Amino acid sequence: MQKRILCGLFACVLLLGGCSTNTNVHKKEPEKQKDTENNSEVNKTYEFTGVIKDLTSNSIMVKNQDEEKRFDREQMKMEGTDTLLLDEEVSITYRKEKEHLIALQCVVKKVAKQQEEKTEKEVAIDKIIASMSIEEKVGQIFFVRCPDMYSIEDVDTYHLGGYILFDRDFKDQNYQDVVAKLTAYQKEAKVPLLIGVDEEGGTVNRVSTYFREVPFWSPQDLYQEGGMPLIISDTKEKAELLKNMGINVNLAPVADVSTHTEDFIYARSFGKNAHETANYVKTVVHTMKKNHIGSCLKHFPGYGNNVDTHTGIAIDKRSMATFENSDFIPFSAGIQAGADSVLVSHNIVKCMDAKHPASLSAKVHRILREQLKFQGVIMSDDLAMDAITQYSDDASVAVSAVKAGNDLLICSNYRVQLPAVLEAVKKKEIQEEQIDASLRRILKWKYDLGLLS
Repeated sequence: MQKRILCGLFACVLLLGGCSTNTNVHKKEPEKQKDTENNSEVNKTYEFTGVIKDLTSNSIMVKNQDEEKRFDREQMKMEGTDTLLLDEEVSITYRKEKEHLIALQCVVKKVAKQQEEKTEKEVAIDKIIASMSIEEKVGQIFFVRCPDMYSIEDVDTYHLGGYILFDRDFKDQNYQDVVAKLTAYQKEAKVPLLIGVDEEGGTVNRVSTYFREVPFWSPQDLYQEGGMPLIISDTKEKAELLKNMGINVNLAPVADVSTHTEDFIYARSFGKNAHETANYVKTVVHTMKKNHIGSCLKHFPGYGNNVDTHTGIAIDKRSMATFENSDFIPFSAGIQAGADSVLVSHNIVKCMDAKHPASLSAKVHRILREQLKFQGVIMSDDLAMDAITQYSDDASVAVSAVKAGNDLLICSNYRVQLPAVLEAVKKKEIQEEQIDASLRRILKWKYDLGLLS
């Protein structure tokens, strides 16, 4: 009896197995995935088609209608071209290696849009880039401290992208003499210069200390005295004072969130929570844009309660959730308001990259580009600050800063650092198309400021 029951159960199992097999025969074929697979016993490769949206020495970002992907390009072979351009349609063959996508081959499917389809701005920028030597291109990514000597000659010798002015450039100077000097710099430049200052108000003023009856107040004092209306009128007045002198960029606003008076950055910040700081940043950026003065959000990814990086290395041990739920909020607001540039700090942010200062970290720059969707100019904090000079030597740090994804390098020792970057490009340690991509963003900014029209 037991044998008969077991035989019956065995027959049912066989019958059910057969039914399942028959059902699978008629099952609808699964839809193709967005990435087409090529199965191999050794490796599995994928294909992704889209247009190039960003290029660095070691990565390429490609976007289609559905999504965007960033690929490591160190092993990538190119077919049909030696040089890649933004907005070209390409097909990337790649493999997955943990969280990384490793590009193996890049085939250009369709070149960037034709000249007649481009805007007046794009045509003007293309014309400038086409006329430039590699030396001129590299020079444009340097936004340097104005030297005491040979400041006019160096504009032409090094093809500089811009000068940043500090207290010493205004102290004991006559207003008309400063204007004449800045005019002379622009006259010497083949491509007009960015001329920048830190006129934050409060503890950081370069110009108003000498050329205004009362130096500009801090954001906290302004808000306490007259709320957002006073901040708006103050931002307008700053823009007017700077533009009249020939200054076209104010390295402001400070977008760092700080509510503790003991924090190094507190006095320079808005001094309130993330959402209130975001409203302040958005208001200032919008007002600066309306008044045609260049803006800069700083210090990404957020300074927090860290020590002064002018005097040493700061290590930020906060969690990624803290950044996403607080520090990133004002930066996102500023980006959405149309901020021209973002300055990246020298803090080592352990949750993002425990090995490199943020300014030298490709991972941090990737977060800014991909997570916060920033498409403007990224600049390093000053490469002469102790947090960086203690980390690396002048020449190699500039090369590392470009590789990380900075478009503009703020530095003092450009006579050493610029040749080092140029040599790295000539040796293809840095790809020329990355320089072109940065140059395009810089020239777009200059065009928007009215410098190229």
